[in-house]
Amino acid sequence: MKISNLSKSLILLVDDLPANLHVLVSALRDDYRIKTATSGDAALKLVALPDKPDLILLDVMMPGMSGIEVMQQLRLSQETRDIPVIFVSADDSEQTQLAGLELGADDYLIKPVVTSLLQLRVKNLLLRKYAEHQLRLAAHVFDSSGEAIMITDKENCIVEVNPAFTQLTGYTLEEVKGRNPKFLSADPENCALYQTMWKSISERDFWQGELLDRNKAGHIYPKLLSISVVRNIYNDIDFFIGSFTDISERKAAEKHISELALYDNLTGLCNRFNLQIRLDQALVTAKREQKIVAVMFIDMDRFKTINDTLGHAAGDELLIEVANRLRTNVRDSDIVARWGGDEFVVVLNDVESSAAAARVADKIVKSLGCPYLIKKNRLHSSPSIGIALFPNDGANSEVLMKYADMAMYHAKDQGRNNFQFFTSAMNQATVERLQLERDLKTALEEQQFELHYQPQLSAVDCGITGFEALVRWRHPNMGLVPPAKFIQIAEESGLIQPLGEWVLNESCRQLREWRDLGFPVPNIAVNLSAHQLRLTTLLADITRILETHGLKFSDLELEVTESVAMQDPKSCIGQLQALRIMGVRLSIDDFGTGYSSLSYLNQLPIHSLKLDRSFVRDAETNSNDVTICAATINLAHNLGLSIVAEGVETLFQRDLLIAHKCDVLQGFLFSPPLPAEQVLAFMKNKTISIHDCIKHAAR
Repeated sequence: MKISNLSKSLILLVDDLPANLHVLVSALRDDYRIKTATSGDAALKLVALPDKPDLILLDVMMPGMSGIEVMQQLRLSQETRDIPVIFVSADDSEQTQLAGLELGADDYLIKPVVTSLLQLRVKNLLLRKYAEHQLRLAAHVFDSSGEAIMITDKENCIVEVNPAFTQLTGYTLEEVKGRNPKFLSADPENCALYQTMWKSISERDFWQGELLDRNKAGHIYPKLLSISVVRNIYNDIDFFIGSFTDISERKAAEKHISELALYDNLTGLCNRFNLQIRLDQALVTAKREQKIVAVMFIDMDRFKTINDTLGHAAGDELLIEVANRLRTNVRDSDIVARWGGDEFVVVLNDVESSAAAARVADKIVKSLGCPYLIKKNRLHSSPSIGIALFPNDGANSEVLMKYADMAMYHAKDQGRNNFQFFTSAMNQATVERLQLERDLKTALEEQQFELHYQPQLSAVDCGITGFEALVRWRHPNMGLVPPAKFIQIAEESGLIQPLGEWVLNESCRQLREWRDLGFPVPNIAVNLSAHQLRLTTLLADITRILETHGLKFSDLELEVTESVAMQDPKSCIGQLQALRIMGVRLSIDDFGTGYSSLSYLNQLPIHSLKLDRSFVRDAETNSNDVTICAATINLAHNLGLSIVAEGVETLFQRDLLIAHKCDVLQGFLFSPPLPAEQVLAFMKNKTISIHDCIKHAAR
């Protein structure tokens, strides 16, 4: 039935006498919608329409099709068999009444009809049919619901369960009937939870919450349970209805979302957000219990080279292995987090002393420094670790992280693959570094940089083969600042690009000026940074600068350090090949101090190697360095390369290098780096004699 409001109910009145219909219509039209029919055929046609009646008052004795026959037709049809029918007849015989009721009539009224009795019978029948409809609907919902439903009596003993209950718990009605639902609980001793539940039920007739249940197979699962109270007309409790669902998937999804918010997706370690929360909590506990907390900031050296050379997948594998090694070297109570990229943080809770923190840091250095087998490649990457201690170094997480970061950079400055504790001197150094970075920006704007030029001389006749341009910073307060103090800052702050372009342009301008003054300087050598080498505009920039000053490509020599060349050798080779094709001369600077592969060295399209000054300097006292110098010179010549020795300061070094057939010499023995105006004087006084060069240096 579609009854939701009795006043909207449709009643079909069927009688062959208009007078009888009038009586019925008058009695019912104020409360219901009414349709009338004066024959059985007409009644069946109205019943066949979409707007079907909710009740039929049917005369038994009619000409043509009788009420009994109409009733039989109604009960044969699927669509009309459930429509309630009240027979209305002047025949008050018991036999006729029984026959009508046996056919399925719901009631039988005797004519003449008493209006009040008619109205009451109609109302009660409609209410009863509506209640039956609701019960059928409830039964359907109960049986087909995806939620498990159980009904318990007022003593909380199970009286009914639906199929979903059996499917979820594994128990049939026969197995649970009469039992208290508490037997399903996997946490029956949780008194606080059950007290809260029954308090809510007694006050609100409702409770909803999460419980842990155990099914028949013994599997524990979380469920969301809702309990409602059913009361009778006297407001006493008759039943409790509990409906619940397995929320394992929802809990798993919530956990996954939580992990995404709190943990690094690649390594499974704490992320920055989670680290901040846990570190703050650790510091509160440490302050209360007067404990020491060590914060370690870890950066993996050479990771970028590995990532760029072997690809991001290999880099990810390396990071995962680093995370695994970190976990194995600390306690469960400690915190391991990925800060980002190749940076990690370890927090040691409740350490006895700085010495204890040092022992853990030493373990980590050794563990992370062991080779990594990634995609069948044996790789090496080592950590630089900075350590800050609570409460000595700082009272909050922000300060401790900052100081650990400073100490980590100090570890890098100390040669990497080590750990360093924070000191106040580092803080001062950082303050000075930040000031230098700010001053660098001003220096570029105010043109505080200048170039000094160091001559490169032929080892055969001491003739000038060129000059190397070396940048200097004339600071308004600090005086002349050497490149060792500001080049790294320029690289890290991104200022190396405009500075490098200025050096390239100024050195080419100076070469043009010297030539215009009549000094035929063969070429100018300029250092190229890693950032410049990666620029897609490098070739165009060099072409533009050389054309501006009327120079040829062969007038320029670019020096790339060994470490820069090895950062991304494949990309580097491509850029250098393009430069060589243009005609630019190329050399590898500081050769012997990096990690260059001889196979890559053979592929580099260079013209010369520059022997690092460290080997030249110690050649007088260290026979191994003599051997290295000789071997490097031979290597260069065998590869068809010329070789330049840097840092030549003594006659012994000069004679040694000449004896081993070094091609070009550069160093203080001949001249320090000179400002441009002093270079003119040097060249004016220069004679093509190595002895004169030495005398000039002595003066």
